[in-house]
Amino acid sequence: MKFLDKLLKRDEKVEKVDIRRRFELLARVGQGSMSRVWRARDTMSGQIVALKVLDKAKTARLERRFVGLDKPTEGEIAVALKHPNVVRTIEHGITTDDEQYLVMEFIEGVGLSFLIDAQNERMAENRIFYMVQLADAIDYLHRRKWIHRDICPRNVMVTEEEHIKLIDFGLVVPNSEPFRAPGNRTGTPIYMAPELIKRQRTDERIDIFSFAVSCYEMYTQKMPWPAGDTLESVMQHINQPPRDIRKLVPGIDDSIADVIMRGLAPNPDDRWRTAREMGEALWTAGEQLGMIPAEEE
Repeated sequence: MKFLDKLLKRDEKVEKVDIRRRFELLARVGQGSMSRVWRARDTMSGQIVALKVLDKAKTARLERRFVGLDKPTEGEIAVALKHPNVVRTIEHGITTDDEQYLVMEFIEGVGLSFLIDAQNERMAENRIFYMVQLADAIDYLHRRKWIHRDICPRNVMVTEEEHIKLIDFGLVVPNSEPFRAPGNRTGTPIYMAPELIKRQRTDERIDIFSFAVSCYEMYTQKMPWPAGDTLESVMQHINQPPRDIRKLVPGIDDSIADVIMRGLAPNPDDRWRTAREMGEALWTAGEQLGMIPAEEE
């Protein structure tokens, strides 16, 4: 009951916000299974922001999984994150409808998923740069003892300046023993690490696996296994080795292919030990191939 008591105390301390009065909702820019996101004008500051409102019932169901574990809310986690490749959260709180909300910087850009689907010149020229930045964002979370649990292109934005921003922290948990325990399977199934699918003990290396799947997709538009939403498709992460990326992209440099394939190792002990290590390997390969922007060298 400690977790529920803490939530109730949070609600008592926080003045609830009528978001319809506080914000001018300009356009709906996102709709997920757990939240709605608007481009909005904050009438107090005049700023254009991204306003995210969490679904009350679904958020409560998610939080019930962690009763007794003292898990911070998404807003509490997000507002403490300060990194150039992580979306900046300005404030968080509770609406007058008892829904959690977050106010974030509004990112002028497109989703990484859009660029993967387009596979245009922009993606070809910048994908290694995107990967290096995303590795840095993941490493930042891990060094602060968080596990993201839902690394995938849908949760990444790309600015007009080609900088990536990790944008969703709804499934983030502390990297501590109670949260690493077997049994809690959350995330996007086709990006899940085998140990997560099998409900085994997990750690930050599940994010390295999901990151490697995302890198693979940036090159191929495909998953390392035949993709699908069925349990049979997801179980292929356990029962079949990933397809070597070189079979789908014959011209890919071995230095890049090797980095990605190591991140996809079914056994977490065979993966990169850290996101920083994987990012540095990508950086080195990108530098040698002349694919890191000059201003970032």
